[in-house]
Amino acid sequence: MAAIDRLRFLDWVNGKLFLDMSGVDLSGVDISGAKLMGAKLMGADLEGANLTNANLLGAKLMGAVLIGATLSNAKLQGANLTNANLLGANLTNANLTNANLKGANLEGANLEGANLWRVNLEGAILDPSLLALLPLRARRVHANLTGAKLR
Repeated sequence: MAAIDRLRFLDWVNGKLFLDMSGVDLSGVDISGAKLMGAKLMGADLEGANLTNANLLGAKLMGAVLIGATLSNAKLQGANLTNANLLGANLTNANLTNANLKGANLEGANLEGANLWRVNLEGAILDPSLLALLPLRARRVHANLTGAKLR
């Protein structure tokens, strides 16, 4: 029975094992360098968490609370961060290629050096100074900014 308890956060989908920590309180944890490809973290509380160098390729972070979280150098390609709260989060040098940040709150977030290629920022809340902080090479964002709110 103890082995089953340890597997309560695992989900078997189409022959692949995925971590499912949806709604779990992970505030303040240090999971830097973690390999969380395809992990389900919908509605998880990651406030103040350290996810430096974490691999979150294709992770499901819809509605996750990432206030003040450190995601520097994180791999977030194809991640779904719809309606996530990234208020004051550190995303320096993070790779957000093809990430979905629709409706996300990015107020006060640091995206310096981040790769925003084909990121969806539709309806996202952004600081007007955000683009000025990005290096010149990153200003070619090719992002969907439909309905984005610059505050």
